[in-house]
Amino acid sequence: MKIHGYSQLTLLDYPEHLACTVFCGHCNFRCPFCHNASLVLHADEQPVIPEDKIFEHLAKRKGMLEGVAITGGEPTLHRDLPDFISRIKSKTGLAVKLDTNGTNPDMVESLINDKLIDYVAMDIKTSPARYALAAGLKELDMDSIFRSVELLMNSGILYEFRTTVVDELHHDGDFHAIGEWIKGAQAYFLQCYKDSGDLIAPAGLHAPSREKLAHLRDIMLPNVPNTQIRGI
Repeated sequence: MKIHGYSQLTLLDYPEHLACTVFCGHCNFRCPFCHNASLVLHADEQPVIPEDKIFEHLAKRKGMLEGVAITGGEPTLHRDLPDFISRIKSKTGLAVKLDTNGTNPDMVESLINDKLIDYVAMDIKTSPARYALAAGLKELDMDSIFRSVELLMNSGILYEFRTTVVDELHHDGDFHAIGEWIKGAQAYFLQCYKDSGDLIAPAGLHAPSREKLAHLRDIMLPNVPNTQIRGI
């Protein structure tokens, strides 16, 4: 699998795990607030890190690392993702967390059934009615997104849903709708938008205030009691 980035140690990317992070390229969304624009728009121009280099590092950190977080881009676009994760499992036994936008429920289901992933973080871009706007697309068939949400909520696997909140893109009504949609979810995180310096469309976007995030959390709590704010 083509790997375009590797963070050797993180306390943030995999909840309650000391982990490393693997970054894949390409994505089928164009979210204007995406903070890995180079991996989405110009993945083929980015350096490639050989898998063997990753496994060499994992071997050196044996007994220290607890997990591997796989993010992107959108990892499920890569057909060889299951083989890569299987290799992680067989060689290291580490827990694996997958970040996904939910557009490939078939692969996610297969990974769950084959016990290749231990935790899934799925983005909820916004309310279903405004999803295409937040995903940076003219139109979007929501069927795969709905299937992924239902899959995770009934899978028995550890998971979280998360929304990156952008002041200009997210309003109270979106979170009333999200709350009804994912009612009873294990965990939901409101993530504060930040300018990484590598955004798809940074012009005119701003981070929400602490007060707005707290207000949105209050909206979510009746439907998802485990709603938390992340990134401030």
